[in-house]
Amino acid sequence: MATLFEILASQNPWWTGTPFESGHERTDYLRTIGRFVRTGEIVVLSGVRRSGKTTLLFQTIRMLINKGRVPQANILFVNCDEPGIADRKNAILEAVDAYRREIAPKGTIFLILDEVQAVDGWEREVKSLYDKKTCRIILSGSSSYLLDSQVSSLLSGRYLAIPVFPLDFSEYLQFHAIALPRDAADRAAQKYEIMARLRQYLREGGFPMVVLQQDGRTKEDYLRAYYDSIVYRDIVRANVIRNQKALALLLSHLFTNIAAPFSYRRLKETLGIDIDTVRDYIHFAGMAKILFEVPFFSWSLPAQVRQNRKIYCIDNGLRNAVSFRFSEDEGKLAENLVFVELLRSGESPCYWKQDREVDFVVKSADNTLTGINVCYSDEIPAREYEGLLEFAQAFPDSVREQLILTKDYEATKGSVTCIPLWKWLLMRKEHGVAAANRSDKGFGNGEYTKEHKGSQQNDFGMVVTGSMKNRKKKGRS
Repeated sequence: MATLFEILASQNPWWTGTPFESGHERTDYLRTIGRFVRTGEIVVLSGVRRSGKTTLLFQTIRMLINKGRVPQANILFVNCDEPGIADRKNAILEAVDAYRREIAPKGTIFLILDEVQAVDGWEREVKSLYDKKTCRIILSGSSSYLLDSQVSSLLSGRYLAIPVFPLDFSEYLQFHAIALPRDAADRAAQKYEIMARLRQYLREGGFPMVVLQQDGRTKEDYLRAYYDSIVYRDIVRANVIRNQKALALLLSHLFTNIAAPFSYRRLKETLGIDIDTVRDYIHFAGMAKILFEVPFFSWSLPAQVRQNRKIYCIDNGLRNAVSFRFSEDEGKLAENLVFVELLRSGESPCYWKQDREVDFVVKSADNTLTGINVCYSDEIPAREYEGLLEFAQAFPDSVREQLILTKDYEATKGSVTCIPLWKWLLMRKEHGVAAANRSDKGFGNGEYTKEHKGSQQNDFGMVVTGSMKNRKKKGRS
């Protein structure tokens, strides 16, 4: 049986200079991770299982080594799901002690914990290490239970969370070696290739490993395996579900009927499941990050609560692999994709309905509203305009923007702008990246030099924060 250090050595090939795989870079996430690491707080990657968190951790390690100039011996990666680690009492503290004894790193270490929820009591061990201020901590986990009320209370004010999603459309294009358009001319030149990829993206979704597969049947096999793993590990096992048949029936119904309104009472009548059980199971699916409830929009909370909700899922490919479908459902898939994109951007979208409906209402920080309808067609029915106009009349002082996202139709009619879905997805990314680039100062522009060998611990802070000012002061003193 392998010793604890032997397990750690096998998980940390960079200690011996052995090459390691880190996959396709997800630059936006890496930029955020680098910015958060500089604060000294615990960095938490959370999200649905198989969305690419482990790969992001390895990309972070490569970034620390190559751009942060962090010595390879100062990085400890621990896969907490490994049986030889998860089964131990005080597993994280033991791992750090074994690492310090055998590797003897000098200065601050970077502790990177994958699937940390596999270790019982991990939050107390992490807090203990954080309080000592001798290491920077980055950790990942596969569901919202990672930051439930107890953990949030224990680590309150000590962590910065990064929700990790399956690939967005820009990342999907990059995984297929398609250069992102830089401006309007590029978008026009690449339009038909991009539209063809969007149709494919709507069907197969954005789980990274699925996207990399060439065979359609293999993609479906992966997605079904992901679904089974998520349902069992993050819902059934995490919540000790006894009536697994009822859970399977409810999830199948909801995945099939994404983008549709529902009520707990109607689900009870349709499926024959107790209403409290329905509420609990939908909540558990939300904690596992596979289903999301969207409320009715109203400034009045009681009015919001009285209305039906709508249901959306984390990934179209996952939905298509496990639901009962009687058509291509492109309209539903496009609407679901828009929901996930809004969620990815940190929005909390609602829907609105009177005589007509608005698919999504997005509230800005200044309380202005954007209404969005999704009509994946080039023939836009009058009801799409009417819903947005009715919404604007209901909230005349608040509505700032009204959009219809189409297949390829582009026009402005009065206060309503029609824009192709593919263009909306790419332009959001372009604007976001531009803003991020303006604010980002790069990761770790210091490095170890002969003059600073004697003060490596202090220098580590400067490496990570990229603070050259402190170095110059030290040189003058």
